[in-house]
Amino acid sequence: MLKLITGTGKMPLSMTNTVSKKWMLRLYVAGQTHKSAVARANLHKICEQHMPDKYHVDVIDLLENPQLAKVDQILAIPTLVRDMPMPLRKIIGDLSNTERVLMGLDVHAADT
Repeated sequence: MLKLITGTGKMPLSMTNTVSKKWMLRLYVAGQTHKSAVARANLHKICEQHMPDKYHVDVIDLLENPQLAKVDQILAIPTLVRDMPMPLRKIIGDLSNTERVLMGLDVHAADT
């Protein structure tokens, strides 16, 4: 599930127990650019193929909320941030290289 949010970019503490078995991801983009659209599509495909029904993605548009870039120290876009499972990981780019994204997220080692 990809969801566009305009909030703080952080998951409320009350949600951490209810979704702890899910992959918690944030995709930082800037507007509706081609690169942003490609990153969204690639992320959706990767999540559906490798962790179906076990992920939650918040898409954060930095054109609408530029202050949210400070939350995860975002320096380039698109950037994917994995909050859960720990540890936090970041991947920069349009996520077109599936194998590199899977390695970066450490999908194979985590309990999928």
